[in-house]
Amino acid sequence: MNSSLGHILLIANPAAQSGAGAAAADKAAANLRAALGEDAVTVVRTAGPRHACAIAEGARGAQTVVALGGDGLIHEVVNGLMTRPAGDRPQLGVIPVGSGNDYARTLGVPAKVDRACGLLLSASPQPADIGCVNGSFFAETLSFGLDAAIALDTMERRKRTGRHGAALYMASGFDQLFHHLDQREYRLQLDDGPVMEGKSITFAVQMGPYYGGGFRICPDARLDDGLLDVCISHPPITPAGAAAIFLMAKGGNHTRLGRMELHQAPKVHVEFDEMPTAQVDGERIEARTFDVEVLPAALRVLR
Repeated sequence: MNSSLGHILLIANPAAQSGAGAAAADKAAANLRAALGEDAVTVVRTAGPRHACAIAEGARGAQTVVALGGDGLIHEVVNGLMTRPAGDRPQLGVIPVGSGNDYARTLGVPAKVDRACGLLLSASPQPADIGCVNGSFFAETLSFGLDAAIALDTMERRKRTGRHGAALYMASGFDQLFHHLDQREYRLQLDDGPVMEGKSITFAVQMGPYYGGGFRICPDARLDDGLLDVCISHPPITPAGAAAIFLMAKGGNHTRLGRMELHQAPKVHVEFDEMPTAQVDGERIEARTFDVEVLPAALRVLR
């Protein structure tokens, strides 16, 4: 039994997975209370966008904040926790009830509520890096161009259909790459190094390896190495070539292909010629210039 959990604040998105989040929250709370005691867990359900951020920011008296939902909820909770002083941040736990669940996948948290609760009860807090882009925080992924367009289109498809998982991302990917295979000119600086110019089709900056519901876009990315991982694909790429990249990215094998460029750095500055389609942890972000840095060991995460 994990004696370091203290009082748990369970922040739940009842709308997650087309409404499955409500029942999942009840089940998780029951499991945790059965193991820790009736008063050990407080459950707060989100009522709309940004609510989870405010709840996490205002969480007082909780040693552990557990995010029950998808990557979007985790993104909000992380931003709420990161507004607090380093010495006053509760540790973070995750119960994945989302569509992509990429951060949970990076942490090794099972997708079943019972098993995720079991992991929380036995896990130990580990330091985890957090990304910061233009002053806001992210847990797993930041991307521009085709991959961002696919991620955002996938989110819309999930809302319309109630479906989830990598198959939906794949369907969106094939639609986007055959109709929106746009390229963007960029200027990239890694840490304090020289400025590099180029054109990109896909451009990802990662904390962990995954995006899109299990695609290992940066297979060597780790949450505890103090580095951002960057993966860029360069034109010309045909629709068939782009499809090959995404198919191989499921296993992280796309890095063997030509026109792929990989970097690691603690800081990344990138400017695009036009405002690109961009997403951070599955949420839309709008800018033309992005200043990104890693905050080493900024949170303690149960895993």
